Amino acid sequence: MTHTPPKILISACLLGQPVRYDGRGKPLSHPAIERWRSEGRLVTICPEMAGGMPVPRPPAEIERGASGLDVLEGRARVLEVTGGDVTAQFIAGAQKALAFAKANGCTHALLIDGSPSCGSVAIYDGSFSGLKHPGNGVTAALLGKAGITVFSPAGIDRLDTLTR
Repeated sequence: MTHTPPKILISACLLGQPVRYDGRGKPLSHPAIERWRSEGRLVTICPEMAGGMPVPRPPAEIERGASGLDVLEGRARVLEVTGGDVTAQFIAGAQKALAFAKANGCTHALLIDGSPSCGSVAIYDGSFSGLKHPGNGVTAALLGKAGITVFSPAGIDRLDTLTR
């Protein structure tokens, strides 16, 4: 019996796609990414765009130092720096990312950290002052609840070891 390595959901911005709020990508250069790409193992998504948000868009943060789980459970909102409430778009994007990951057999995810969607180690605290706190974004929280292990770029070596 042959071993089929698992597929990995990856933030589109980490592949250089210009999908971030500021219209840019944030490409992550690592030999594992090139290998996974050549093996057809990467499943690419931007949860915020999947939720219907445009590029560019105003920066958004989860309010009051809360987390993605708080948003999913209705205890917090995702707000733009302009005051707009984009909670529904973030939840919709997370749900689409989860459905896409499941449909493609992803068991792991590599998501950009800091994001109110994809952050898995630290996210901005809702003050739009550049301060971060430990926590996860809406998509990272939903994926984790569904049993998909989420890694930030800092954890790529561990992810590579686990998914060989």
